Amino acid sequence: MPTAKWKDTVIAQASNAEIVKLEGNIYFPTNSVNPEHLRDSDKHTVCPWKGTASYYDVVVNGEVNAGAAWYYPEPKDAAKEINGFIAFWRGVEVLP
Repeated sequence: MPTAKWKDTVIAQASNAEIVKLEGNIYFPTNSVNPEHLRDSDKHTVCPWKGTASYYDVVVNGEVNAGAAWYYPEPKDAAKEINGFIAFWRGVEVLP
């Protein structure tokens, strides 16, 4: 079962049927992510074919991993399958 962990804390977990794999990243459905470990971030980046990404800070026991989760609130048509999904990086361990 795909799992995202940081500081030995599970941030997200979903079945293989629920996730989306894209460009080597695992995107978790929003409802499989524990919202208590996410904090809104002002960070945004632009991908030419996916659109504008928004970020969350991942927070565990008061420790913050800035911008460690991202999502596309309005992905372009080419990436519509990741609408409503969140991916992780920056030290968040994602196990397939």
